[in-house]
Amino acid sequence: MFTIKLSRIALAAAFAAASAAASAGAIHDANLFNGNTLAANDDGSTGAVNVGFTLNFFGVNHTQLFVNNNGNVTFNSQLSTYTPFGLTTNSFPIIAPFFADVDTRGINSSQVKYGQNTLGGHAVFGVNWINVGYYPSASDKLNSFQLILTDRSDVGAGDFDIEFNYDQILWETGSASGGSGGFGGTSAAVGYTDGGTNDVEFAGSRVNGAFLDSNLSSGLVHNALGSNTLGQYRFNVRNGTVVVDPGPVNDLPEPTSLALLGLGCASLALARRRKA
Repeated sequence: MFTIKLSRIALAAAFAAASAAASAGAIHDANLFNGNTLAANDDGSTGAVNVGFTLNFFGVNHTQLFVNNNGNVTFNSQLSTYTPFGLTTNSFPIIAPFFADVDTRGINSSQVKYGQNTLGGHAVFGVNWINVGYYPSASDKLNSFQLILTDRSDVGAGDFDIEFNYDQILWETGSASGGSGGFGGTSAAVGYTDGGTNDVEFAGSRVNGAFLDSNLSSGLVHNALGSNTLGQYRFNVRNGTVVVDPGPVNDLPEPTSLALLGLGCASLALARRRKA
């Protein structure tokens, strides 16, 4: 298996372009996933949560996962790490729509919500990080993003789809990750990995300013993958292997190592430190 890394160049060439006036509306059916709430916290997680169907993620079947406050879900255990590390150097499976130091204790922040439901005739499991703040208890800027996992056992046993949806990305970093006012330091990482050699990390991961709404070229809300909706990124998992959803647009990334190099190693030590 090869590693797909999405660079700024690939994003510009392959993703749907957006004008300065465009705005994302990718989060959909958010009310379907409001059945459970992760109480206001910093670096917290749920216990093992039933997905409601089987996920064959690179040959390993999962029926449960952990919802982590910091913008990701894991399968083997909870994850309290708040500074994002390189997903291509990670040793355990994780799906991360926006791995950063989410803190939902701020006065204007909402809490993380999740749950099972049905969408488009398929069983789904979704997580809403809608209007969430950043560390320490800051809510002057709020991010809104969503993860949806869709059962596609109608195609094959264990098959499913991954969908990342973004409506608003106004901050990228918590202050314990070297940021100030939500910016700078070691900023968010986006992608997934099986903890081995199969991984996708969006270029712009841990690159200051890359994913923000203010970045009209590589901002998450200004691009799309496998979708005509800006801010929406779709992947199919078939027979345990993740492929890009061909979707309605010609936006397939090349399977090459175009990403900016050397970003993962420098942040690994910081990623595993605890907050003071």
